[in-house]
Amino acid sequence: MEKITVSLIKADIGGFPGHSTVHHKLIDTAKEQMQQAMEDGLLVDYHVLNAGDDLQLLMSHRKGVDAEEIHGLAWKTFEAATEVAKELKLHGAGQDLLGDAFSGNIRGMGPGIAELEFVERGSEPLVAYMMDKTEPGAFNYPIYKIFADPFNTAGLVVDPTMHAGYVFEVWDIKDKKKVFFRCPEELYSLLALIGAKSKYIIKRVFPKDTSPVPAEEAVAVISTEKLFFTAGKYVGKDDPVALVRSQSGLPALGEILEPFSMPYLVSGWMRGSHNGPIMPVSFADSQCTRFDGPPRVIAAGFQVSNGRLVGPADLFDDPSYDFARSKALEIADYMRAHGPFEPHRLPLEEMEYTTLPDILKKLEDRFEDTD
Repeated sequence: MEKITVSLIKADIGGFPGHSTVHHKLIDTAKEQMQQAMEDGLLVDYHVLNAGDDLQLLMSHRKGVDAEEIHGLAWKTFEAATEVAKELKLHGAGQDLLGDAFSGNIRGMGPGIAELEFVERGSEPLVAYMMDKTEPGAFNYPIYKIFADPFNTAGLVVDPTMHAGYVFEVWDIKDKKKVFFRCPEELYSLLALIGAKSKYIIKRVFPKDTSPVPAEEAVAVISTEKLFFTAGKYVGKDDPVALVRSQSGLPALGEILEPFSMPYLVSGWMRGSHNGPIMPVSFADSQCTRFDGPPRVIAAGFQVSNGRLVGPADLFDDPSYDFARSKALEIADYMRAHGPFEPHRLPLEEMEYTTLPDILKKLEDRFEDTD
């Protein structure tokens, strides 16, 4: 059977106002570009969404992962929307477009990318997660919970097709290396790395041979692009995205959403320099205002049908997450009370990727030796 590819590519190309949300004219411009690409036969389907101030392009097609035509379409769309952002004098217009010109692949040029290629099953539920005001490592905790923690995912215990566990592909984003862990056999080794979420990031998850899903097909993928590593300076947070497949030999939809019932701490928030709770919100509530946050996550649910993206369902638009949101706000109050002190402000080694080094450079001549 012919495979379908789902590509989620995002970029912050101008906030309205400040860093809060995306102006509707940018969304309209992106929809025009996507619609034309679908009429031209390049795309099977598309949706244009936003999470906070990030413009999100979700596309289905049959070109495969890292396809030049698809990445080129995304780049052209972001460029067109950037022109609108500049006309409106939006904050940070084009800030995530770090390359001078598209050269075949959008990776390493600023935008975040998550792509899955697979043969559709009889029923193919898919969740597209989009975060704002945080870093790629923010997905380590929920992806671990979904695919490795039986206290979160009952299927790991009671479903024979999941009982053998999953394989995690982990990237060392600083030294540009990767390693695979078979879990639950290597669970502790996995945790030893992914707990250091600023360096080690879960990139993909694969099933094992006992799964009805082919072992070579990833069932989850996370964007790992770091803006600092591309730009060489702080230009904004990375605001990662993820795609997660569900059901029929994979974690159920409720198991995929369950980790976000706990508003765990992530790095980012104001100026990319603070720790705060990740808050699961509806599409309408994704705009970041309080201290440019707190960090948010939305979940768009789809059924993939012959390549069509049937949806989206606004999965966190649900009162069962009210307590998580309330708890997140309580944690936000507590963390904000620390002001410029750690642990609200990031530790010094992570502040190296913000604008703080510019302040330290001004002070370096004033330091004297101690006795």
